[in-house]
Amino acid sequence: MHQALYRIWRPGVFDDVVGQQHITTTLKNEIAAGRPAHAYLFIGSRGTGKTTCARIVAKAVNCLNPQNGNPCGKCDMCVGIDNGSCVDVVEIDAASNNGVDNIRDLREEASFLPNAAQYRVYIIDEVHMLSASAFNALLKILEEPPAHVLFVLATTEVQKVPATILSRCQRFDFRRIDSGVIAGRLEQVAAGEDFTLTHDAAMLIARMADGGMRDALSILDLCSSYDRSITVETVSAATGLVQQDYLFRLADAAHAHDTGAFLELVGEAGRSYVEYDRLCEQLISHYRNLMVAKSTKHPEELIVCLPEVLEQYRQQARGLPVTEILAALDVLQQTLAAMTRTTYRRTELEMAAVRLCEPAVSAPSGAALPAGVERRLEALEQQAAAGAPAARALARPAPAAAAASAPGPAAPPAPAEEPAPAQAETPFDNWPQVLELLGKTNVPLSGFLVDSKAYFQGNRVLIDCRNSMFLELVRNNVQAKDDLKRAIAQVTGQNCSIGPYKKQKTADAPAQDENPLDSLLDSARAAGVPVEIK
Repeated sequence: MHQALYRIWRPGVFDDVVGQQHITTTLKNEIAAGRPAHAYLFIGSRGTGKTTCARIVAKAVNCLNPQNGNPCGKCDMCVGIDNGSCVDVVEIDAASNNGVDNIRDLREEASFLPNAAQYRVYIIDEVHMLSASAFNALLKILEEPPAHVLFVLATTEVQKVPATILSRCQRFDFRRIDSGVIAGRLEQVAAGEDFTLTHDAAMLIARMADGGMRDALSILDLCSSYDRSITVETVSAATGLVQQDYLFRLADAAHAHDTGAFLELVGEAGRSYVEYDRLCEQLISHYRNLMVAKSTKHPEELIVCLPEVLEQYRQQARGLPVTEILAALDVLQQTLAAMTRTTYRRTELEMAAVRLCEPAVSAPSGAALPAGVERRLEALEQQAAAGAPAARALARPAPAAAAASAPGPAAPPAPAEEPAPAQAETPFDNWPQVLELLGKTNVPLSGFLVDSKAYFQGNRVLIDCRNSMFLELVRNNVQAKDDLKRAIAQVTGQNCSIGPYKKQKTADAPAQDENPLDSLLDSARAAGVPVEIK
């Protein structure tokens, strides 16, 4: 019977685990020193090595001939743990054994000394699936563990694990594995399995795996069954992917408002037996890459692709407004979610095609307006009610014209209004820390804010940014505005409003004729009115 590649090539020692050196080094040193923790918590997305490292821990603490913290892999204990015959190492799937009775049985069993091993090891996978009462039962033994018991808990959703459990475990966060590291491992596996794998194909598989080594090996296994000489074309054919050029053509059709061309391309994908949900996922990834290429100076650090494809992203991104990219992502993500609730996936994708190519029909009759439009309308209504500066400037006649048209004696000049005292502006010295936080939570926004500065005006943060796309993104994207306010709150410890910074004119500054049209446009922008200059 064929054995899956991810099982054949599962690491047996810490040194073979790739991409998680920050974890394996610590574990190896603890075990070599004879000081393993009584409970470990492994956190990370699927396929990043959590269960593999749990099994290596179980072997390392019980190995009869340990090698500097690594198990030997040859002694009776190592072999027994590998083949599942060692009764002292127990793996529990919390998804199907999540009741309090299961954990009570575990507690009773843990009180007995190991049968043959030095430690009785319990590996609980997907521990977040335990019920509240089961967690309480587990907590009791974690508080006062027997000296011969060691727990390894693994989860993909740490937010569902109670804080009382977290505080009693030594926590390790497994990172998504870098695509280059995954590709190197795939090439090593291909050489060991005696089939050919091009580097470009390895990188494509690595990108599809999204940081998971197990997923990458599963895709490689599928491709090797399709053809022993694996190229980019092989991967595309075996997995149902569409070619990169096809995605660029779809985005061009959407930008050109060519609904017919977009629908024809969708039909072409269907005739090639491409799954419509997979195509939607690829389009989301494509527009995400366009967003990154549009927003950052060094997109090659965030987009894993060939150099010529990266240049294609740059060229296409130059011709697309960021609002169009974000709108496309919204439509496609809604479509992908809708596909999970229906069998008519092609229809959902064709509906998305119409919404992408015809933005005017994005909000059907009776539906709520897009959030950005609603916010601009609300701003206009508020400004109109309060008498916005732009509206007053348009409605009030000039003094000279008013005097010429008024009959009778000239009215005495109205007293000049005294301007309201402006609050002092002070530099926001910790602004670089805000940008650093945004680099982790909102990459496009941090890209727009490169070389920006900020100032405090009371409880308001004024942002001096020369990139015009910044204001457009913050005005039209609630998430961007919330991320920025959240980052400011983390640095300052207080909730601040945000706004654009305008430099004040000084007395010694050279006088310049002010264009009245520019003043009107500035007033309109301040009132939240979208202004487009053609």
